Amino acid sequence: MPRDPLHQNSCLFLIAAAVLPLGAVPAMADENGASLYLLGSGGPGAAVSPPLPGVYLDNIIMVYDASSHASRDLTIGGNVVADVDSTVAANFTTLLWVPSTNVLGGTLTVGGTLPVGAPMIDASAVLTGPRGRQLGVRTHDSALMVGDPIATAMMGWKSGNMHYAVSGMLNVPVGHYRVGRLANIAFHRWAGDVSVAATWLDPKTGWDVSGKVGFTFNGHNEDTDYNSGNDFHAELAAEKKLSSKFSLGAQGYYFQQVSDDTGAGAKLGAYRGRVLAAGGTLAYDTVLGRSPATIRLQVLQEFDAKNRVEGTNFMLSLSLPLHMKMPAKE
Repeated sequence: MPRDPLHQNSCLFLIAAAVLPLGAVPAMADENGASLYLLGSGGPGAAVSPPLPGVYLDNIIMVYDASSHASRDLTIGGNVVADVDSTVAANFTTLLWVPSTNVLGGTLTVGGTLPVGAPMIDASAVLTGPRGRQLGVRTHDSALMVGDPIATAMMGWKSGNMHYAVSGMLNVPVGHYRVGRLANIAFHRWAGDVSVAATWLDPKTGWDVSGKVGFTFNGHNEDTDYNSGNDFHAELAAEKKLSSKFSLGAQGYYFQQVSDDTGAGAKLGAYRGRVLAAGGTLAYDTVLGRSPATIRLQVLQEFDAKNRVEGTNFMLSLSLPLHMKMPAKE
């Protein structure tokens, strides 16, 4: 007799890793240090689709703490600043709908994410004085705001232990954007991302090896006349199930801006950004009410940053189905 899908490996419910389009994490040199794709979201189960049609919830609480070197100038909110200390505390709520697990031989998932966050920025504004001397004036900015809603879609396929997925996301620039201010969570520009992912998941051994690569295409901010360059991102993760409840793994990511920042607002020129990160993840599988749920902690430390801040990213997520269409009993 086949096993009930609800009792299969709980990685099947880690749908957010494949389609979660979270942004608002400082990632200079894109304008305001905001990257549409959330680095670190392509961890374990990156290509695993939900097992049944239904509605699924993923919620992430994120704290990103970062800084830049005092000698490195950055452009944030149309301002040239240096010696940046940035802390972003944010919550991202994602609802996903799986209308069918038999579309083009795979599973179709569509949904959306709404970010709410409180970025806190301390920086030295760069002022040019007599004889070209530059002076730094320390400034602080913070606010609680709703970011841009983000639409997502994913197609996933499974063959044996291999899972494959193609996903896309679209940022809709209607969130709260503060012109000329340092602290923002909205992008105030159209942006899209296309990614492909693969996961090898062996329920017998408990191993999950996942990889994901993609490109982000950034639009134009009319208020600041800033065209952010396009970005490439790649992620790799390996995780081992230690028991029926706990899983432990390692993951990392690479981010590289592949085209120049342009426009009158790009006061520092092309200014392509880059960063790498490595860290770990711990997952706990449980039951909330009658629904299987996964609670996941991720900690990623960035290094080798260029033209951007460098920091530590903490993410605590909860993934669970809200409603599933159970197969008919024979």
